[in-house]
Amino acid sequence: MITNIKSIAVIFLAVLIGFSSCKKDKYSFGDIKTPADLTLTTVIAGVDAANPNGNGTGIVTITTTATNALTYNIDFGDGITRVVPSGVVNYKYTNPGTYSYTITVNAVGTGGSLSTISKRITVFVAFEIPAGILQSLTNGSSKVWVTDNDAPGHFGVGPATEFSPIWYAAGPNTREPCAYDDEITFSKDVNNRVSMTIDNKGQSFSIGASTAFYGFSGGDGCYAINTGGTRPLAFMDATSGSTSAVSTMIQFMVPGNGIINFGTGGTTYEILSITDNSIHLRNIGIDGNSWYQKLKRKP
Repeated sequence: MITNIKSIAVIFLAVLIGFSSCKKDKYSFGDIKTPADLTLTTVIAGVDAANPNGNGTGIVTITTTATNALTYNIDFGDGITRVVPSGVVNYKYTNPGTYSYTITVNAVGTGGSLSTISKRITVFVAFEIPAGILQSLTNGSSKVWVTDNDAPGHFGVGPATEFSPIWYAAGPNTREPCAYDDEITFSKDVNNRVSMTIDNKGQSFSIGASTAFYGFSGGDGCYAINTGGTRPLAFMDATSGSTSAVSTMIQFMVPGNGIINFGTGGTTYEILSITDNSIHLRNIGIDGNSWYQKLKRKP
């Protein structure tokens, strides 16, 4: 009997200990302090009167501050979110073109408390020209090009669906003299933006279909087309549907009258091929046909 009582006492004591060990500890976060006085400032790299949306690098310095903030969650508005404990970050937008983004900051306080602020910005991002094309085109700073008048097909035309001059390809030195004396200079700045200047010696060649586009009348021939000034070029992926078998798949747009070596009324040029010493260009003229020209590095 005494043994049974002892056994029951032991079991009872074990149950008490078990209940005692299951007792939950209490924790405290202290006072919940929601971040206050939240601020958000942005500085887009290279903003000035000529570049209101930046210099094309896409870099934006984002600074956010608040009292009682432990860290910051920043949504950059382009699908990317980061935790930024310092509240300061240099962020690079990468989508070429000019686009608006809403930056949203959640300042995180104790107990997960949040304060939120947003700001909408507009950023210009220049197309990143492939390094090989950029180097060949500008030689790292600037390079002068002229018509490759000794090359077969240095001047040609074909249907818009083709990528070679299957209708007509000029033989060496068979075109008008004004088509052979132009000097085209491609230059790049520190941000790898490319511009072009042309010295056409007073005249440029135009196909008959585009003379009215340049302000003249008449057929194929030499005209006093204005090529003065420095023209910033806008590079982008080609829109022609070309493949790597026939093209670099990169094109650029020339502002103004769009002329380079001879005029077709077109302003967008696809780079079919490029080396340090030669360029083969294609554009769609005002007549709807594909026109071709070959340039060589000025000797």
